[in-house]
Amino acid sequence: MSIFRKLTTSIALATMLAGAATAVSAQEIMLRSSDTHPDGYPTVEAVKYMGELIKERTDGRIGIEVYHSAQLGEEKDTIEQTQFGVIDLNRVSMGPFNNIVEETQVVSLPYIFRSIDHMHKVMDGPIGDEILAAFEPHGLVGLAYYDGGARSFYNSEKPIKSIDDLKGLKFRVMQSDIFVDMVNALGGNATPMPYGEVYSSIQTGVIEGAENNWPSFESSKHFEVAKHYTLDEHLIVPEVLVMSKQSWDKLSAEDQEIVRTAAKESVAKMRELWAAREAESEKLVREAGVEVVKDIDKQPFIDAMKPVYEKYVTNEKLQDLVARIQATE
Repeated sequence: MSIFRKLTTSIALATMLAGAATAVSAQEIMLRSSDTHPDGYPTVEAVKYMGELIKERTDGRIGIEVYHSAQLGEEKDTIEQTQFGVIDLNRVSMGPFNNIVEETQVVSLPYIFRSIDHMHKVMDGPIGDEILAAFEPHGLVGLAYYDGGARSFYNSEKPIKSIDDLKGLKFRVMQSDIFVDMVNALGGNATPMPYGEVYSSIQTGVIEGAENNWPSFESSKHFEVAKHYTLDEHLIVPEVLVMSKQSWDKLSAEDQEIVRTAAKESVAKMRELWAAREAESEKLVREAGVEVVKDIDKQPFIDAMKPVYEKYVTNEKLQDLVARIQATE
């Protein structure tokens, strides 16, 4: 994005959001939160729930307005806006942070987590808190982790039943070097692009497929153009809720604690909604006639990730982080 476009976007967003904030005169502070997912999605509803808790505990002084459906832009651009303080809160996938916060690379590694439960134990504990703290030097305050489910490959061409079936297929990935290298290591052709461009790109043959979880596969309608979904579950990547450091610093210590606690409490709500949404999305996708490949030998996929780990786990700090995650029972 050019400097002119960034400036124009910042001014436009600031004008729009300032107008939204002044419209709520009953509250002294209206925090503006961004999410690329549609209204009703578990992450969107979790932040709304967080806002209700904050409103109640501050006697209406602080509230949250959630701008869902990428109203404020795609994730990469909203990260910059959050760092600038134009956006107060932001729910973002971990991938776009990989080139900003080094520690996020580890939890974005393929097969770093053995299961969803393993991921929860790691991210709910001291390792998770350590990674949240790593956001602060980059103008962001890490508040909580939400679930992103298990990501798997889908495409418009054929069922993927082994690693060999990936060869030559063009897959959209998030704008993250790790995701690019992961797909390339599996023999596919990685194509970074914004989430909003995936449907038309599969439809027109620019790419053959992408990778994501059940709810995203369903809510994006990608299942309409990609009729083959393979549950290889190569990534179990948590999503993160961050706050602008500029916005955070404007709050009193007491209000900061209220915001942080409400964010943590919203996690259980999100997971409850996520489990229900995941089951519903799977049902809808299967009823739409998508071929789902469930029984697949994951070991060749795991073995192919060795060069990815060697490339990104390059210093003692990251090596120690990987070892502690793998040792978590």
